[in-house]
Amino acid sequence: MTIPPTAPWSETAEAVTSAVGTDPAVGLSPEEAARRLTADGPNELPSKPPTPAWRRFLAQFQDPLVYLLIAAILISAIAWVLEGAHGVPVDSLVILAVITLNAVLGFVQESKAADAVAALSAMTEAQSTVLRGGSRVLVPSRELVVGDVLLLGEGDQVGADARLTQSAALRVIESSLTGEADAVAKTSQAVGADTDLADRTCMVYRGTSVAQGTGRAVVTATGANTEMGAIAQMLDSVEEEPTPLSREITQISKMLGLIVVIIAVVTVATLLLLADDLTSHTVIDALLLGVSLAVAAVPEGLPAILSVVLALGVQRMALHQAVVKKLTSVETLGSASVICSDKTGTLTRSEMTIQEVVTLSGDAVVTGIGYVPEGEVSPDADGDGVPDVEELVGDHLAEVTVVLSGGAMASDAELAADAGVWSVIGDPTEGAFLVAERKLGTNGHREGRFERVGEVPFTSERKLMSVIYTDAHHEGRMTIISKGAPDVLLERCTHVRRGAGEEELDDGVRRHFADAIAAMSGRALRTLGVASRLLTAEESATVSKALAAGGDADFSGLERDLVMAGVVGIIDPPRPEAAAAVAEAHRAGIRVLMITGDHPATAGRIAADLGIAEAGASVLTGRELSTMDDAALSEAVARTSVYARVAPEHKMRIVAALKSQGHTVSMTGDGVNDAPALRRADIGVAMGITGTQVTKEAATMVLADDNFATIVAAVAEGRRIFDNIKKFLRYLLSSNMGEVITVFGGVVLAGVMGLSDHSTSGVVLPLVATQILWINLVTDSGPALAMGVDPSVEDVMGRAPRKPTDRVIDASMWAGVIMIGAVMGLATLATLDIFLPGGLIDVAGMSVDDLTTARTAAFTTLVFAQLFNTVNSRSESVSAFSHLFVNRWLWGAIALGVMLQVAVVEVPLLQTAFSTASLDLTHWAVCLAMGSLVLWFDELRKVVRRARARS
Repeated sequence: MTIPPTAPWSETAEAVTSAVGTDPAVGLSPEEAARRLTADGPNELPSKPPTPAWRRFLAQFQDPLVYLLIAAILISAIAWVLEGAHGVPVDSLVILAVITLNAVLGFVQESKAADAVAALSAMTEAQSTVLRGGSRVLVPSRELVVGDVLLLGEGDQVGADARLTQSAALRVIESSLTGEADAVAKTSQAVGADTDLADRTCMVYRGTSVAQGTGRAVVTATGANTEMGAIAQMLDSVEEEPTPLSREITQISKMLGLIVVIIAVVTVATLLLLADDLTSHTVIDALLLGVSLAVAAVPEGLPAILSVVLALGVQRMALHQAVVKKLTSVETLGSASVICSDKTGTLTRSEMTIQEVVTLSGDAVVTGIGYVPEGEVSPDADGDGVPDVEELVGDHLAEVTVVLSGGAMASDAELAADAGVWSVIGDPTEGAFLVAERKLGTNGHREGRFERVGEVPFTSERKLMSVIYTDAHHEGRMTIISKGAPDVLLERCTHVRRGAGEEELDDGVRRHFADAIAAMSGRALRTLGVASRLLTAEESATVSKALAAGGDADFSGLERDLVMAGVVGIIDPPRPEAAAAVAEAHRAGIRVLMITGDHPATAGRIAADLGIAEAGASVLTGRELSTMDDAALSEAVARTSVYARVAPEHKMRIVAALKSQGHTVSMTGDGVNDAPALRRADIGVAMGITGTQVTKEAATMVLADDNFATIVAAVAEGRRIFDNIKKFLRYLLSSNMGEVITVFGGVVLAGVMGLSDHSTSGVVLPLVATQILWINLVTDSGPALAMGVDPSVEDVMGRAPRKPTDRVIDASMWAGVIMIGAVMGLATLATLDIFLPGGLIDVAGMSVDDLTTARTAAFTTLVFAQLFNTVNSRSESVSAFSHLFVNRWLWGAIALGVMLQVAVVEVPLLQTAFSTASLDLTHWAVCLAMGSLVLWFDELRKVVRRARARS
């Protein structure tokens, strides 16, 4: 095991690299890195050990509903013993088998759901660029080891604690560790051993992000030994707040349990009080009835079905580039009423594109968008942004060539194509020059002529950067090329380029460029200027000596007496699908807000182009937000949709104001400083491509493609999943209500139906407990799961978002559940009465059967009623015959349910286990007809409901 210094910030970079056994120019060899990874373990924060499989399996039995079934086993076993213990206790064994099967199903589905979430989380795993054997490689951050050499660039997530060996204008955001929002300037110079964490300027730490510049650092701590690892235990102790769906499901379960207990206790007590002869058999029969009522009322498979449906929905979202980290968050996503979106990369392509070039000879327009180098550079004589028919020629062409080629040379970006897909490696703005230069067709003219030898990095204070090249056309002399804010650059210029030559930069030329800059800014274009100068022989010699001496030489003094080449106008074009997605969100009753750090004019133009706000609509800036109190801010967010130049604390306040108005808020972000706002929002959405790991960990959902349209598609999917949850809840609850009414009504009406004539103790159940378990576990589960993947039969984006106060099961749904349950129960009892002698219903020519056969017919009727109820439950208002055959899984579940019911009725072994008897064609016909009453009743109810809605 490699042991780094205890205080690497107090040691020189050379001492630290020597201590950890690495070469900062080459890095570790792949073999040595693998050996250290095996010895030290993965670079992961400490977490709670996973729960063993056997404990997760036993947890399936830790449910009040399961306790009821265990009570049924004990009561059935006692009854078997009291009756002489003849044969085998079939009822007890069947219930035990059902409980075990239910536990196995729950365990398997829970494991699948966990595996699905783990697989999706792997899609957002942090990666780091390191040197391995002298080559740059991208590795998962979990595979970093002590001694690895990190290569850091702007936007990178720091994967481990590391000691800097090189830095160039490096600034790191450490707010996740220190709470300081401002980026910290970093150098490779050692500091004192007792220096506080926030002041260790030669160290970078896991979980922080690079805001600016580049650097190279050697890893000194991984996993639990990092500063972030030291606070991991505190993070583990924070309890996550349950989602509205999980809270309501818990409430429903408690309510069902309470109702079950009350009904069972009242029924058992009534039977015992009214019994003529209170014997042990009477008590056992009464207790069995109570347990049967409990079993009938409880949808035992609900937790497993809910987990499976949510897991399947999350997997579907992942296929569409939306990675949801928590299953139950899907419901919250579907309830979103406001989407607060960043601009760059989410609403726009994040592909900076040069659209205009202004030089002394006039304007030019660059066509084409994005990184694909397809388009033309044409003159624009009248400055209207529309290219002229003529081609660039003469002085104008020479000047535009210098602007685009100079901007391309003053960059660290690379333009690459992979399988026909073009991308920029590095800064997108610098990539824009490379693309525009290719469109002009002059990129090959400088190859072999220039060699880059030095640079002056960009800083926010200077607002420009420069590079120094040797020029083969001027042997012994070098050229400096500067790129930056046009106003800053013009102050350093004394001449302007005209064609291949140059002339003095007078006030008229300055006004020419100032007017052009103002016009481009008014069109929401970002402006950048390009200037250059051929260094004197003496200056060139000085640069050569400084470079030969090594170290970080400062060449900023050369950024003077420059020759202005021109100004470009750059824009990050909107995504072509974003406008349609915004329109779809508005159709769904969802407000879309743009919150960006960009210029107000740029934000306003993009918002107008996408339909987020009208052209000329007000744009609130971060400075204005800072002057508002909470009341003024609440009023402002109600009417303003575009925010510019905002800071992280402004995002937090906007989210809080929206939530105080009762909105369910979705907030996007990519930087580490966005993490607090994402956590504060109801749905935090992190960018999967540009987002930092800190942001991804704070988010509820991660966009694998950083696309706003994916958010809207995910909201639609969330609404569909929520609708499907309501479908199977409606189905399960109405089905169980039918079972309760059947059992309870059978006991109350036993004398009227002739049931009491078949018992010596006075208690005869219309259905036995094992039959009810069969319905709940087998017949219910398949259709309920199929409803979980049901295509929408309604326009989910054509209605307003669900309010946080709305219940999953509202009064209207409860009314439908009770009515459908009543129809099921009455149809089942009517079937039992038809085939029993001495009942209320006497159908001419209908056979009179024994209790077992009549009970089997009633059992089958209830199964068929529930299968008919599957198509009813797909909507509270749309006819069951609408989109009837779009869900092949549902029809497969119905067919399976029918086959299983035929088997349990006709197969001798199953007849013994479930107390059934064979039925003839008349029985089957009556069962089918009586079961279908549920369908016809609900169709009539929906007709009335639609008529009321129209009126």
